[in-house]
Amino acid sequence: MRTGWLLNLDQGLTPYAEAWALQKTLVAARQREAITDGLIVLEHEPVFTIGRSTKAEHLLFPRDTLLRQGFGVYDIERGGSITYHGPRQLVGYPILDLRAYNEDIVGYMRSLEETIIRTLADFGIAAERVRAFPGAWVGGEKIAAVGVAVKRKVTMHGFALNVDPDLSHFALINPCGLGRPVTSMARVLGRPVPMAEVRAAYARRFAEVYALNLEPITGETLQARAEAIPMGSVS
Repeated sequence: MRTGWLLNLDQGLTPYAEAWALQKTLVAARQREAITDGLIVLEHEPVFTIGRSTKAEHLLFPRDTLLRQGFGVYDIERGGSITYHGPRQLVGYPILDLRAYNEDIVGYMRSLEETIIRTLADFGIAAERVRAFPGAWVGGEKIAAVGVAVKRKVTMHGFALNVDPDLSHFALINPCGLGRPVTSMARVLGRPVPMAEVRAAYARRFAEVYALNLEPITGETLQARAEAIPMGSVS
């Protein structure tokens, strides 16, 4: 089993712009093999992210209206349409070199869904895939979104699992452009779900699916590794 890293940002909400910039740094570092494969898990402040497949009608209110109401709005490079991130939603950003996974982007998407489905099963929730609609679904309602980008064979962006977010925020958009309802773990189970337990369960399942031994790392250490100059690169 290969060794990887786990950056668990569990001290409050991570600003979206900060996490996005970190991903770009880590992708570049992984491309030059300054770091190994790994996973970031965190929660964001309330934001909407607009993927490459977003159409104008997927945004139900003008961007300026959302900004005035306190939501962040970001145009990003991942696939898929518009989605929401917010408190009590577990967001994960795998940084993986797909050459270790047969460079199969579709297979990567399915395995990412598998990590979510196995995590939900740990809490007694039977989730499934729906053909042509990426993510994880429970009773016809979307409980997790998946949207990725691949830069020179290295992945960024990832998934958002609804643990117990404010579901009313999804009413401001057409989530992923599908016109389908969303749900959460707390709603399905009818009880609160500890975020720490979900974080731990997901990390186990991610490590299992991708055959990685995830070692916890601090943001400072990971950043230092990512910014290190590779041996032999200085003349």
